[in-house]
Amino acid sequence: MSNSPVSIHPYFRAHPGKLESIKPLLQRFVERTRTEQTVLSYEFTQNGDEIFCRESYTNAEAALAHITNVKDLLDEILTMSDLVRLEFHGPEDEIAKLREPLAELNPAFFVSIAALQR
Repeated sequence: MSNSPVSIHPYFRAHPGKLESIKPLLQRFVERTRTEQTVLSYEFTQNGDEIFCRESYTNAEAALAHITNVKDLLDEILTMSDLVRLEFHGPEDEIAKLREPLAELNPAFFVSIAALQR
């Protein structure tokens, strides 16, 4: 399963009255991420005041590079929302590469145990 991608699952909750201010920022995330050659998918979805980013990358290094690429945008969105939950999903060997550099974010790490890829 080491060929399976690494995905990041951040859940943001907009501060009261800030949802409409956040939406243009999401497009800036998309445009910035478009420059990354190792992104497999990237999409924001909404449920009420909660915003979710469904994103996947070729490997752990690509996921870390993405976080570095959008750091300033992350700082900006966190002035208008709270990061409610952060998850990383992928094969054990890739997740192992993320544990130390991302420890301060206190994410949940999910290790692949069964998968299908096309």
